[in-house]
This record gives sequence, C-alpha cells and structure tokens, in this order.
Amino acid sequence: MVKYLSVTLLLSALLTGCMVKIQAPKDPIVVDLNIKVEHEVKVKVSKELDSIIRENPDLFQIG
Repeated sequence: MVKYLSVTLLLSALLTGCMVKIQAPKDPIVVDLNIKVEHEVKVKVSKELDSIIRENPDLFQIG
C-alpha cells in the first residue's frame, strides 16, 4: 500500500511540474501576400509582340 502511495505521489509531482500553457496570441496573425506579377505581364506582352511581328514581318526592317 505504501508503495502505491509513493508511486502516486511521485507521478503527481512529475505531472504538475510539466504543465503546458496554451494561449492565443494577443496580436492578429498577419500573412504578407506581396506577390510579383511581373513575369506574367512580360509573358503576355511577349506573346502579343510575337503575334504582331508574325502578322507584320516588315515592321522592324531597317533599310
């Protein structure tokens, strides 16, 4: 009986010493969504220029 009591006291002492406190942050969580769309714009302009140059092959001829 004394053995079970000592084990119980030891376990309770260990468990109370390892308390974890979970708390919500005081400040709101901010997600920065700064995304560059420059690449997409360059691809669209490039495709449009390719189309214009194919339709007008004399457009950039020097001479």
